[in-house]
Amino acid sequence: MWDDRYQVDTYIYGTEPNDFLRESVEHNYLSSGPVLCLADGEGRNSVYLAKCGYEVTAVDLSAVAIEKARRFAEENEVSVNFIQADLAEFDLGESQWQGIVAVFCHLPPVIRQKLHQALPVSLKSHGIYLIEGYTPQQLKYKTGGPSVADMMLSRQVLEEELPSLSPWYIEEKEREIYEGVMHRGKSHVVQAIMKNIP
Repeated sequence: MWDDRYQVDTYIYGTEPNDFLRESVEHNYLSSGPVLCLADGEGRNSVYLAKCGYEVTAVDLSAVAIEKARRFAEENEVSVNFIQADLAEFDLGESQWQGIVAVFCHLPPVIRQKLHQALPVSLKSHGIYLIEGYTPQQLKYKTGGPSVADMMLSRQVLEEELPSLSPWYIEEKEREIYEGVMHRGKSHVVQAIMKNIP
């Protein structure tokens, strides 16, 4: 499905980074160090982070997306370690990442919960998990995201599934999103920066 979706000449989610990620970087919420981008797609967020000087690894299921992301990185003259992998099986490692970024990374609950169990262990001390995702209310907006509520995110889901991380910032909100042709218009999201405080 994802290979078919990405098999077009354009970047379906655009080439600009996610607004929440950009604002967080501009406010220095993401410290220097290795950063992992989950479900990175065509590379807009990982390439942005690499241009900002971060050491970036990006994971995505789609081989087509990874190839487009590699071209995008080359065009921007930055280096990103791209990995094609299924997040249901991907090993996050241990004390490996200063930051993990998940922008509209919507997974079936069983896979998401397994990922969230492994995630705190994979963060370095004071590392952060930066996430933006659609809430179940997004189903009323129909401007992007999954078509089923159980793949959506919420403040409650994040706090319940990541109890060992400190919610430095977490908010559900309505906002306008314009990211390529896939995310367009008024939307309902949860944004969070969750910190690994020993």
